[in-house]
Amino acid sequence: MFFFPALLFPVQRSLTARLNLIDRYLLREWLKILGLVLGAMLGLLLMQALYDDFRDLLADGARFSDLAVYYVIKLPSYLSVVLPLALLVSLLYTLGQMHRNHEITALRAAGVGLLRITRGIWVAGVLLCAVTWYINATVIPWSMEESAAIRDGIEYRHQSRQLSTDRVGAKPSVAFDNRQDGRMWFFNRYSQFTRRAYGVTLVELDGQRRETSRLLAREAWLDPKRGGWVFRDGREIKVNPDGGEVEGTVRFSEKVRPDFHEDPELMLIFDAKPQNLSFTELRRIIDFFSIDENPKLTAYQVRYYGVWAETVGPLIIIALAIPFAVSGVRVNPAVGVTKSLGLFVVYFVLLKVCATLGGRDVVPALWAALLPSLAMLGAGVAFLARVR
Repeated sequence: MFFFPALLFPVQRSLTARLNLIDRYLLREWLKILGLVLGAMLGLLLMQALYDDFRDLLADGARFSDLAVYYVIKLPSYLSVVLPLALLVSLLYTLGQMHRNHEITALRAAGVGLLRITRGIWVAGVLLCAVTWYINATVIPWSMEESAAIRDGIEYRHQSRQLSTDRVGAKPSVAFDNRQDGRMWFFNRYSQFTRRAYGVTLVELDGQRRETSRLLAREAWLDPKRGGWVFRDGREIKVNPDGGEVEGTVRFSEKVRPDFHEDPELMLIFDAKPQNLSFTELRRIIDFFSIDENPKLTAYQVRYYGVWAETVGPLIIIALAIPFAVSGVRVNPAVGVTKSLGLFVVYFVLLKVCATLGGRDVVPALWAALLPSLAMLGAGVAFLARVR
């Protein structure tokens, strides 16, 4: 799973009959370098993860089996960062080596066009787009969610030896505005270990966002067996929405509200940074809040559409790498490599700028996600046209 070129080898063998000697030679050299670069980069990121987490995991009492499973599951989450860079470096090295050996020059002198020479790379690029979509939509979300669950499990096990049950895995100060149903939730803390909220304040609002009642409870939790949220040790306060005066208050030892179905997991992830959420978590937020047009939703939409836009990333990188790797014989190959890497940096700067503009509603979320990819793809096509 981790060494991506292995996924392409069966496809490469099935296409061998349709590929000539040039295609097979170029694909063989490129995939070999891609595998080496991808493995090296994943190894470096694994070392960085060990440096960041290993000591903390040991302090939390993690066993060797826990560490092994955690890092094996965590490794695929780096593919979204590693794969584009590994693709660029491997293409620049392979094509640059062929250029320095005058192999590309000889082929072009024999009347073979640049697009014909790199045909196999473009075919592989299309396949890489499909695999990139699968990785972003399935593999990386699974890796992020499972590794986080393992990390939390180790931490909860450690905290359970030192803290009271209600404080194990507690996240402080949780706020959630359910505009669709007219409810605002506030928790002093929510324990992901007990799956209960403590110090709960629930405000119910009418269609004009005026308070109609307030429910205070020592603890509360979502109980599927009882059909809704259960509140314990609290009071319910009725409020006149016209003037805000308190009309009455009732104490209770336990109250069940079957009409409340907010998911605590959704409450917790809504305050997380979009880049720290998986594809499926982004989808959950967008589905829930798209109806009421929550102002915080835009940043999550930009990130969600950006994951889809990354699908064409391999084609963008190929379009940027080929023109500069095979620049004229009188040009130092390092110049072309530097320009290509510079454009790659510009691409990531555009991603950050457009994400910021989209998050502030300066640019629509969909266009904020698509503009960097469209701009760099257009630049790559223009450079290719110049070297044909």
